[in-house]
Amino acid sequence: MAEQPVSGNQRSKARYFAYLLLLIPFVAMLWVSSYNRADPEFLGFPFFYWYQFLWVLIGAALTAIVYFIVK
Repeated sequence: MAEQPVSGNQRSKARYFAYLLLLIPFVAMLWVSSYNRADPEFLGFPFFYWYQFLWVLIGAALTAIVYFIVK
């Protein structure tokens, strides 16, 4: 069975939702009250620091996902 080509409208919708993925880390970092505390600690680091570093990794992964979707 032959594959049907993807229309331009479907492609633009996929790009739109892919770009929305980039808002997730942005909103997570703006919502300071969710991580403005010291406990729980992870390897001796207060929650405030390791939560932000975790979002750096998540943001990099989401950026890579968006890149491959849009590419």
